Order: sequence, then structure tokens, then C-alpha cells
Amino acid sequence: MQLNIVKIGNSKGIRIPKKILDQCQMGDTLELEVQDNNIVLKPIHKKPREGWAEAIEASNKKHGEEPLDHEWLEADLLGDRAVEDWEW
Repeated sequence: MQLNIVKIGNSKGIRIPKKILDQCQMGDTLELEVQDNNIVLKPIHKKPREGWAEAIEASNKKHGEEPLDHEWLEADLLGDRAVEDWEW
């Protein structure tokens, strides 16, 4: 496939067709490397829940830790039935 290089401000770029991006499972950010005078684009795959721990820590520093909801923890969810009475 032949692509044209287009001027983008002081830089230049290419337009990659959506079908190609989908086929290569590329999202909004890519890793670019130069190997043997060739431009290589690679998808960046994030791990599930990557960054969550840092986001929670930052939120706790900013807003403080939320206490556990004791009403929920102490709620009588079974009513007058015990777990042993459940039918499986």
C-alpha cells in the first residue's frame, strides 16, 4: 500500500486507514521505533486494570480514604434465614 506524506504544522505525517489499524489492533497511541532505517509502528497493549492502584492512591491522597459502609456490612441480608437453610 502506498501512502502520501502530508504536512502537519512543522511536522509531516501519514494517514493510516482504519481497517489497517483495526487489523493490527492499534488504539489511540502507538510505539514508534526505527530499525535498520525503517519506521516500525507497534500497538501498545495495556494490561487490564493497569494504573488503577496508582489512581486509587492519588484519589486517597487528595480526598482521603473512604470508610467502609458499616450499614451494608452489618445488614441482615438473610432476614430470619441462615445460610444453612439455603437450597442449592
